[in-house]
Amino acid sequence: MNRLEEIAEPFQMADRDFRLELLLEYADKLPPLPDDYTELRDQGLNMVHECQSPVFLMAEVRDGTVHVIGDVPREAPTARAFVSILREAFHGESPDEVLDAPPDALRVLGLSQLLGMQRTQGLSAIYGRLRKQVEEKA
Repeated sequence: MNRLEEIAEPFQMADRDFRLELLLEYADKLPPLPDDYTELRDQGLNMVHECQSPVFLMAEVRDGTVHVIGDVPREAPTARAFVSILREAFHGESPDEVLDAPPDALRVLGLSQLLGMQRTQGLSAIYGRLRKQVEEKA
């Protein structure tokens, strides 16, 4: 079982309302954007344009480990929480761990039916971007 699936276990066992609560708890766990990446974000680079919220997401592979760097405003708690979950699941893992993870993170977390179509598309784009960057840099 990979870390994404471990994170998903409480989501899968919870009812609909508690799943949303669990999701939003992750919004506070996203660490601040490191200063080295502020300029990239401010220039609009590495933004996930498919998401309605301004989501900066960058995956790097250094010394065989994935580093997930993200920034999402607090005013977008769902997207912020999802980026936080992805960071917790994959930061420090091998590229294979990311690429072997289930392709539909929202389904694994039990969130696909709780969110509207636009939000689902945006969050799916975030996950797709992460996987694509890891694949390109591995």
